[in-house]
Amino acid sequence: MPTSTPTATPPPEPAPRVLIADDQALVRTGFRLILTMRGIEVVGEAADGAEAVAAARGLRPDVVLMDIRMPNMDGLEAARRVLEQNPECRVLMLTTFDLDRYVYAALALGASGFLLKDVTPQHLAAAVRLINTGDALLSPSITRRLVERFASGDHRSGRPPGHRPAHAPRLPAVHRDLTALTPRELEVLTLMGGGLSNAELARRLTLSEATVKTHVARIFAKLALRDRAQAVVLAYETGLVSPGGPAA
Repeated sequence: MPTSTPTATPPPEPAPRVLIADDQALVRTGFRLILTMRGIEVVGEAADGAEAVAAARGLRPDVVLMDIRMPNMDGLEAARRVLEQNPECRVLMLTTFDLDRYVYAALALGASGFLLKDVTPQHLAAAVRLINTGDALLSPSITRRLVERFASGDHRSGRPPGHRPAHAPRLPAVHRDLTALTPRELEVLTLMGGGLSNAELARRLTLSEATVKTHVARIFAKLALRDRAQAVVLAYETGLVSPGGPAA
């Protein structure tokens, strides 16, 4: 009588190594305790952006929890430098303001998502583990709302053309040459920009989720995108999706 071979259980993902960058010592201490109690190693701390860049260079963490507003060098510039020196690192931005303008700029630079500082301990640990797997923290609908608000530029914000507060970051462009994409990949990217998840894409295009994931992976590879959040930003910056327009 033939016997079936048991299916091997894949090994669990190794816990990420985390660097915490925040100018408030109590925040750093609290986050360290939360993560270490849940089996996540905190390899270092930094009190400003410059320290974060130096620490990330020496410690090579998997994930950096990066406060946006810090002295000496803000989190936006620090994130840019960290990702430039270590493209495999994942940066998770910390902010006290929902839909902070700085968050959009961070996503365009390649940050994998953002958290409010009043996040629950369970959510913090889950978020760190999630982006360490290469996924983006933001749901497509939240990403779309964020990008719609800030991708449109000054002329749609009610301010005079060319006016930009001195403290506001200059938003980086993420334009890519879309001619490398097949017609189907371009369609997938457009629908991602409209806020559709992989499951929704599969239903809309009458494809399996596995096929959709393959298309998404190829789009990321061809356009040098880090994750879904940056793909949504690109869809707006290249005009595939219009801010304020209907959802795809």
